[in-house]
Amino acid sequence: MESRRPRRTREKLLLGPGPSPVEGRVLRALAEPTLGHLDGDFVALMDETQELLRKTFQTSNALTVTMPGTGSAGMEAACVNVIERGDTVIIGDQGVFGQRMQDVAERCGATVIKVSAPFGKTLPEETLFEAIDSHPEAKLVGLVQAETSTGVLQNLDAIAAKVHEAGMLLLVDAVTSLGGMEVPVDRLGLDIVYSGSQKCLGCPPGLAPLTLSGQAVEVVRSRKTKVQSWYLDLTMIMRYWEQERFYHHTAPVNMLYAFNEALRIVDEEGLESRWARHRRNAEALWAGLEAMGLTLPVAKEDRLPSLTCLALPEGIDDGRLRRELMERHAIEVGSGLGEFRGRVIRVGLMGSGSTANNVLLFLSALAATLRRMGHPVDVASALERAEERLDGD
Repeated sequence: MESRRPRRTREKLLLGPGPSPVEGRVLRALAEPTLGHLDGDFVALMDETQELLRKTFQTSNALTVTMPGTGSAGMEAACVNVIERGDTVIIGDQGVFGQRMQDVAERCGATVIKVSAPFGKTLPEETLFEAIDSHPEAKLVGLVQAETSTGVLQNLDAIAAKVHEAGMLLLVDAVTSLGGMEVPVDRLGLDIVYSGSQKCLGCPPGLAPLTLSGQAVEVVRSRKTKVQSWYLDLTMIMRYWEQERFYHHTAPVNMLYAFNEALRIVDEEGLESRWARHRRNAEALWAGLEAMGLTLPVAKEDRLPSLTCLALPEGIDDGRLRRELMERHAIEVGSGLGEFRGRVIRVGLMGSGSTANNVLLFLSALAATLRRMGHPVDVASALERAEERLDGD
C-alpha cells in the first residue's frame, strides 16, 4: 500500500472576514491530551473558561457558555431557545447576517417584522422605533451589532433603552465584535448575545460563545413547547455547564482547551487595550487606503474596527485581485456578499491579526497588485499616512 506524503500546509496571512490568525500558544493547547468531558480536570477548565468568558462579555450572567459550532450555531441557538411558534419578533438587517437572523426566526415559526437599511448603512433608529411602537406584542428585537458582510457597526445605546422600555428582549449578533470592541452586555442590559470563536477572539472556528440575561433564561425555562432543536436546547445544555454536570453531548474537549487559552490572552492584554489596538490599526488602514484614492463605502463613524469594506476601482475584477493577493503575497481577503458581491473586498484586522505590521504589509501588497492590474496608486503616500495614524498623529 502506497504511503501518503506528509501534509505541508502553506502558511498564509488571514486578513479576511474570518477565521483570523491563531497564536501558537492557542494551537499548542489544541494538542494537549484529550480528556473525558466529565473528567474533573476538564470540568475545572470549563469553570475557568466561563469566568474568562463573562469578563470578555462584560457580564455577570450565570448562563454564559460556548455552544458547539460556529457563530451561525450561536445565532440558531439564540433563536430556537427564545422564540416559539406564533411569536412576533422585530429583526433589523443592514446586510447578509441580519437577513440570516430573519430567516432563522421564520424557521422557528415566528412572525418576523423586518426593518432594513441599505448595504453599508446603519439601521435608522426612528424606523426601528416605529416598528416597536406598532408591534407592542413583539417578544424580542434582534440586531447585528457588527455586520460582517458590510463592515457596519450598529450603535445599540438608544435602541437598548427603547427595547427595554417596551418590555421586549434584545438579541444581538456580536460575531465580529466580541474581543475587538465593546460589547456592553450588562451596561445596556443586552438579553441574548452570541459570537464566534474565530474572529477577534483569535481561536480556530468551532465554538459559539453565548450569554443570556436572567430575564432571557426565565423565558427559556417557561416555554410552552420544547425547543425545536435537541442539540441546541439550552434547558439541557445549561445543566451540563452548571454544577449538576448533566450529560447532554460530548463536549469538544480540545477546542475548549484552545478557547480557554485564547480567552487567557484576551485577559492578559486587557479589554480596553485590546479595543484600542483594533481601533488604532483600523484607522491606519483606512488612512492608507484613502491616501491611495480608494473608496470606503461605509461612513467612518459607522465602520467596524475589525472589518473594512473596500470598494473596487472601476475595471478591477475582485476574483483576480483576491487570487493575486493569495498567489503572490499569501494574503487572504474576503469577497463581497449580497448586494456588495463583486463590488468590494472585505479586509479583516482581528485578534492577533490586528497589527501595525499587517496594515503596512497589506497596503504594500494591495498597491503592487493594483499596479499589475493597470490601476497604479501612490503607495508611498499610503504608507506615510498609515504610519502617522499608527504613531498617534
